[in-house]
Formats: sequence, C-alpha cells, structure tokens
Amino acid sequence: MPLFSFVLRRILQMIPTVVFILIVTFVLVRLLPGDPASAMLGDRALDADVERINASLGLDQPMPIQFLYFVKRVATGDLGNSIVLKIPVTTLILQRLPVTLMLTVMSALIALILAVPLAFIAALKREQIPDTAIRGVFQVGLSMPVFYVGIVCLTLFAAQLKWFPVGGYGDTLPDKLYHLFLPALTLAFSFSAVLMRNLRASIIGVINAEYVDFARSKGLRSRVILLRHVLRNALISTVTLFGLQIGTLLGGAVITETVFAVPGAGRLMIDSIYGRDYPVLQGLTISLAVLVSLTFLVTDIVQAWLDPRIAR
Repeated sequence: MPLFSFVLRRILQMIPTVVFILIVTFVLVRLLPGDPASAMLGDRALDADVERINASLGLDQPMPIQFLYFVKRVATGDLGNSIVLKIPVTTLILQRLPVTLMLTVMSALIALILAVPLAFIAALKREQIPDTAIRGVFQVGLSMPVFYVGIVCLTLFAAQLKWFPVGGYGDTLPDKLYHLFLPALTLAFSFSAVLMRNLRASIIGVINAEYVDFARSKGLRSRVILLRHVLRNALISTVTLFGLQIGTLLGGAVITETVFAVPGAGRLMIDSIYGRDYPVLQGLTISLAVLVSLTFLVTDIVQAWLDPRIAR
C-alpha cells in the first residue's frame, strides 16, 4: 500500500507539470524568429498573402485565444495539421517517434552493458591499472561532444571500414537494429561514462559498509554479497541519474539523427524549426516532454522498490 500511495501521489504531481509544459511549449514556439507564412511564401511574399495565410491558420488571433484553442485541441488529441507537409501531426509523430524511441532504448541498453560490469571492475580494482584504464577511456567520452563522436564513428566504421551503413533506416527489425547500432553507440559512449563513474563511486561507498562486513562474516559467497547487498544499494543513486539522463539522451538524439540521417523525431524537429511549422513543433515538444515525465515516474517507482523507505 505505501508503494501504491506513492505512485498515486507522483501521478497527481504530473498534472501541473503537464500544464506548465503546455504553456512553455506554446510560448517558446512563438518566440522563434519569422512566421510560418513567410517561410512558406519566401522572402518576396506580399503582405496581403502573409496576412491571408496567418488568418487561415488562426495566427492573427490574440495570444490568449490561440492558447485556449491550442489546449482544447491537445485535450481532444487533435494536434492539428503540419503547415509544411499538409498531413496530421499525430500521423507524423506516430511515424517518426518510434524511430527515436528505438534509438534511445538501444543507447540506454548499450550504456548499461558497458557501464555496470566495468564499474564493478573499476571499483574492485580501485587505484590499480584496470581502474585507471577504464576511467581514462571513459573520460574521453565525457570530453567529446556527441556530434564529434558521431562524425568520428561515421568516418571510421561506416565510410572507411564499411562495417555499418552511413545512414538511413531499414525495413525489417534486424535491418533497423543494424542501421541504428552506430548512432546508438554514439549516444551511449558519453552516457555510459556518466553511469560508470557514478556506479563506481556508489559501489566503493557500499562495499565498505557494516552490513556488507556482516554478510561476509556470515560466510556468504562473494557473488551473493555483490549482487544482493552491494549492487542493489549502489544502484539507487545510479537509477536516479539514469532517469535524469534520459532527457539528455533524447536531446542528443536530435543531433545524432541529423549526423546519421536517421528519419526520427529529432530530425523532424530540426526540419520543423527551419520551416516554422508550429503544430509539428508543439506536438513533438509535448510528446517528448510527456515521455520524459513518464520516465521520471518509472525511475521513482524503481527507486521505491529498491529502497522502500522512499515510498513512506
């Protein structure tokens, strides 16, 4: 019951967050320089044509009226039509967002596969050669921006070695995973570095705790101690960091999809910014913000499961 009450409270706390997201999204999109009519008609557009298109899109109404109309459409699940592509925004998001989600999930899995075992090795071999080598390699991931890592991977593994395609997105599931592996590895490089350093520090702090010494005195095997006592408690702070970094991972996907020509939501957002496509920008921003909020909710639930005191 404490866990159920905790989850219910967190869901209720998301309501003002969603309202704030709607307000910020509406305002920020309209602060972009230029307007959709000018982007559609070009630099030589006549004022009369610009006014006509703005009137047809409802952009000539006062801001409060536009916002109320915007909230009403979002509440009914109608995100409008793309100004540039002339198709429903919901259809665009359903086409592009799964690509970004698959890329994000692959990146998170690769980061965990890299970070967790290497963090254990670095913590158990503290201040020794393995620890120094692991931290040194991951420091490179923290030092280089995502777009630079992507260009290096694209040049080396795709253009020269030809192990992976230079871009695009496949048709079948294995083909999609093959095309997304290199972009996912690019995102996971810096993400795994952050996770590894945090988990290493947590393991070092937990492994010297009194309850771990007590478990050793009971004669428990080292594997049982590491998995049941050390890892479970060390993961609490890492789970928090993992959830917080998901938003950063989605932001990095925007750049990575552009570098690798992946037809995901990030690349669609870049195209929509250039085209001043307000409905698409609003729909994508709201969708991504809600996904991040749901990720935070799942993170809190996992934390409460690892440490029941959090749910009290």
